[in-house]
Amino acid sequence: MKNFLIGIIFTLIVLVGGGFWYLKKGYPSFAADREPGFFEKNLAMAAVDASTDRHAPGRKNPITPTDENLLSGAKLYLNHCAGCHGVPSNADSQFARSFYPSAPGFFKDAPDMPENQNFYIIEHGIRWTGMPAWNKTLTETETWQIVTFLSHIEKLPAAALKELEPPPAPAPSRK
Repeated sequence: MKNFLIGIIFTLIVLVGGGFWYLKKGYPSFAADREPGFFEKNLAMAAVDASTDRHAPGRKNPITPTDENLLSGAKLYLNHCAGCHGVPSNADSQFARSFYPSAPGFFKDAPDMPENQNFYIIEHGIRWTGMPAWNKTLTETETWQIVTFLSHIEKLPAAALKELEPPPAPAPSRK
């Protein structure tokens, strides 16, 4: 029995050491334009979801979804989020698909996370995804305005939708 336990411990040490060596020598590819491996595909997003569940404080959104707050959220979203997460006229951008994992297009597939988790992700970002931590750039109120905007993205008032429209093309100059 003693030799059996020593064999199990030795096997575990070899597996952990071999895995560490494999990673340390750079054998797996972390290129964003390559298909992820089995473990990354099956564990990475589950780990992100579990971490968000564990770390996002159970705070309530203090911003009421008034037209004014949704318009403010739309302006903030346009300036800070739309480049990666899209706008109604470009809901599934090529740029968003250049990330791994792809940045979610919120006008194609509305966010369905609880507001406290959206707040946490916007504030702290998600390592290795391209999602930055906005807590050094946005105030807490601005972050909550974006969260409120995202929570109502499928039923925005006309003013907020207008804010997200592309600017009109300039008229051709006459010479």
